[in-house]
Amino acid sequence: MVHMSVVVPCFDESEVIDVFHTALIAALDPTGVSFEVCYVDDGSGDRTMDHLRALAATDGRVRYTSFSRNFGKESALLAGMRMSRGEVVVLMDADLQHPPALLPRMLELHRHGYDQVIAQRDRTGEGAVRSAVSRAYYRLVRRFMDVEIADGAGDFRLLSRRAVDSLLSLPESNRFSKGLFSWIGFDTVSFTYQNVERAAGRSKWGGRRLLNYGIDGLLSFNSRPLRLAIHTGLWLFLSALLYALWIIANALLDGVDTPGYATLITAVVALSGIQLATLGVIGEYVGRIYHEAKRRPHYVVRETERSAAVRHHHDAGGTPLEPAGRARHER
Repeated sequence: MVHMSVVVPCFDESEVIDVFHTALIAALDPTGVSFEVCYVDDGSGDRTMDHLRALAATDGRVRYTSFSRNFGKESALLAGMRMSRGEVVVLMDADLQHPPALLPRMLELHRHGYDQVIAQRDRTGEGAVRSAVSRAYYRLVRRFMDVEIADGAGDFRLLSRRAVDSLLSLPESNRFSKGLFSWIGFDTVSFTYQNVERAAGRSKWGGRRLLNYGIDGLLSFNSRPLRLAIHTGLWLFLSALLYALWIIANALLDGVDTPGYATLITAVVALSGIQLATLGVIGEYVGRIYHEAKRRPHYVVRETERSAAVRHHHDAGGTPLEPAGRARHER
């Protein structure tokens, strides 16, 4: 029986994966707990898969799943949780910004009865602009979203088996894990650690990708933009009604006056902009409904450590144990 599963999404991490694995084993071996490491290759274009195959061949505790292409980190986290067999599951990145040395502390906190243990980074060494934007985003999230997300709380966390099962029971296609972690509830504790630079390579999260991720988060657990569109429309209607009454009163008292061209153009431009923005908000929600209605799988599996072993056995002249080389579809 495996006590702990460590889920590690990977995307172009060939420069650091071996260093990460060595650090992970060094942190977990002294604890005496039985564990497995579940790597998920998210369609890497470098030699990440070669490293994972080598690790699986030399360490029986290593398992992996490789996607047929890049499906995104949310899909990789989902695949890793589906792979996991442990009583507790730890989610962490392979770039060593999530220090493996913190795992014993997370295990100790779990033994006190917590279903979620969150390692929350500070913003030491982060650029001033990025730090300010992140803080502003989390303030916005806390104000408008239906779930509570702490500033600096990411995917680096320990989850109990019942918390993982609750996450896996959610059928939605548009997944925003930070919100889902908060939505399922359970007893949660967090602690702060000092921000760590990447061990190698560069971040895959550029400004545009972070912006899209932030928008996904706001829309996934929030219907207030739609309500805001209704409030804006009502406010404009009342403003137009008051303006019309003022025009009628002015005409009765002073006679008909020539309407101002600037006022007309300003009103047309303002109303057109609000209508387009409202249609954009509605379109985002409709697009998500359309995506959910298609019910496509979250990812397509190209290879696992088991299928690779079967293929190797077959190539060596043995009797194939199961069909290999076929992509599997997972929801």
